[in-house]
Formats: sequence, C-alpha cells, structure tokens
Amino acid sequence: MRFHIQQEIDIPASIQLYNQICFAIAARYYPPGHRLPSTRQLAMQTGLHRNTISKVYRQLETDGVVEAIAGSGIYVRDNLKNSDFKKSFNSKNNLNIAPDQEAKKAIDKLIKLGCTLQETRNFLTKEIDWRIKCGSRILVSTPREDIGASMLIAEDLSPKINVPVEVVPMEELEKVLCNSNNGTIVTSRYFLQPLEKLAKKYRVRAIAVDLSDFQKELKIIKELKLGSCVGIVSISPGLLRAAEIIIHSMRGSDIVIMTAISDNSSKLLALLKASNHIVCDGPSLTVVENSLVKNRSQLMRLPQIICAKNYLTNETINQLKNRDRSH
Repeated sequence: MRFHIQQEIDIPASIQLYNQICFAIAARYYPPGHRLPSTRQLAMQTGLHRNTISKVYRQLETDGVVEAIAGSGIYVRDNLKNSDFKKSFNSKNNLNIAPDQEAKKAIDKLIKLGCTLQETRNFLTKEIDWRIKCGSRILVSTPREDIGASMLIAEDLSPKINVPVEVVPMEELEKVLCNSNNGTIVTSRYFLQPLEKLAKKYRVRAIAVDLSDFQKELKIIKELKLGSCVGIVSISPGLLRAAEIIIHSMRGSDIVIMTAISDNSSKLLALLKASNHIVCDGPSLTVVENSLVKNRSQLMRLPQIICAKNYLTNETINQLKNRDRSH
C-alpha cells in the first residue's frame, strides 16, 4: 500500500500518516508480524522528514499497534501470539487426532516437569475455568466519544457469535468488570493497549479485531468523475475521520468529500443535497433512506447510495467463532 500526504488540507501530515498506517494494519494490508517500510522508504514515498516518520512509528508503538525490534525494524504487533485463538479439536486439520491421547500427553508432560497429579489437576482445571469465563460473553469497548465503532463491531458479531455481545464504553469497562469479571474484551487495534492492561488486572482476554479493507467501496470512489461529491455517513466519528484521510490520499482534491454522523439531521440534509454518491455503514442505511424520502422535494437529484455492510473481516469473525467453540 502506498501512502500519500495532502499538504493542502488542514490535517497535520503526521496524523495523516498515522491514520493511513493504522487503516492499512486494521484492514490487513499489513498483517500481524509484517515488517513496515523503513523511515527512509516512507520519506521517499511521502516527502516527509524521517524524524516525522520516526515520531509516527513511536506513537504507533506507544499505542500498541506495532513493535520495534532492535536491529531489524518495525513490525505489526501480533496480538494473536501465545495461542489466543485455539482451533477446535473437531476442525478439519485435527480429524485424525484422538483428544484423549492429546490429554494424556499434556498430563505426561506436566508430570515430567515435576508436577504431582494433584498439581496437574489444579493447573488444568484453572486453565479450563479461565477459558470458560472468557467465553461467557463478549464486551465490545471503545471510548465513549466513538462508541459508534463499538456498535459497528457488535452489529457484525452478534448474529454470528453464540455468546452475548455487549457494548461498553472504555470509561465504564472497569466498573463492569468489577461487578462480573467474565468475558472477552473486543476492540479495534487503536485502543488495544489500555484495554490489555485492564484485561490483565481482571484476568480476562483483550482481543483486537481487523477491519474490512472496503475494497468494493474504494474502487467505486477511485473511478468517480473529476469534481464528484461523495458523502460519507456513519455512526462512528473515528470511521469518518479515517475514511476522509484515506480518500484524500487516493483522490486528493479531485473530488469533494462531505461527512456526517447519521444522527446529525441538519448536516445529513446538507450532505444529501450536495452529494452524487453516498457511502454509509449498515446502521446508517435506514436513516439515510428515510431522510431521502422525507426531504425528496428539496433535492435536485437523488444520490446513489452505497452501503458498506461489513465492518469486520470474515477472517476475524471466524477466529472469534473458533475461539467461542473452543470453550
């Protein structure tokens, strides 16, 4: 993926680059464990000073998105290491493995390490109980100012995960865990690090999900005529900010971009009047359609509506489903 910095817009170059890298990671253009371009490579590509790029990389590391390996480079942090996700014994890859024999091997290994049978029982029971606890519910959490992102994640997960899915603002999550420290915390990669600390305190899991790459929607935008106006509507302010930066990096000033939170009726109407195309998330679709019907007489033309129905990748949903089945 190539990064492009728009010098003529008000968003600082470092924030443009930070958001573009986060999007590339969240959409798995750069998968976990992938080595990011060097500061020299990014400087040649974007025209930014290497010190600026280093600052962006340090912020990404502070935020828990990447990790720096001395003498090697900057890598996308792999939060799935250490077997956060376990494949079911019944998966196609394990059809020939007898579960009872695997259990015996695990017990034998612990005994060889010097554990008594009672200690072995305690270790295994404790681990199983912990996994059951983590699998009892999913707590989707982002800051209150962008709780819409949590709602988008929950909307994708709820029909496909066989455990309750709850949306909890980050500011209230500790109180919820104090009352009942059961469940797995799910968030976007932007907010993983502070939630990992909280998860560790209450002995639960914190997992980051991967976003859709929105290739279908971006392809449509890439092919729009010069001077077209694109409206973006979402329940998530964070998604709107990221989308605006990504589209600016792709089209520059070739097209006009307008954004609106779906519950801001006045801004939504202005967007409907100006836009040739409107891209919206699933929860915003009905709001956009109702607003079109209600204000039809005020519109010179009807914009084409493009609904981005999937917020998460199928892979990340399947991983969570596999984790759910493993408990």
